[in-house]
Amino acid sequence: MHSETGKRNRETAESERLVKFTLLGQNYSFYTGASEEEMRKILHLVNTLIEESTPKTAGGSIPVSKTAIMACLNIASRYIRLQQDFAEYRSENDARVARLIEQIDAGLLVEKKDGNV
Repeated sequence: MHSETGKRNRETAESERLVKFTLLGQNYSFYTGASEEEMRKILHLVNTLIEESTPKTAGGSIPVSKTAIMACLNIASRYIRLQQDFAEYRSENDARVARLIEQIDAGLLVEKKDGNV
């Protein structure tokens, strides 16, 4: 995503579009290559996280900056968790692939010994 300020090159202008939305009472606009559906999902997630990050207090209000920071920390936490899950997934799959390769190699050796290859 790019800020609306500054010059965009011709490539960017062709592949990105201007998106405008309001969040926490502030208007935002920026250029993005994300699809309408992707932006809808992103904004829904951000709004949900902001709601989750806003403490439910009986009186008073939380400054917008604190709410935004709490939402960012929530997103960062989920991102780190996903990175860890993905690393574990890759490691497990790499081990499975290695075992399959060993089994295939062992099967080929047996066939060579038996003269079936």
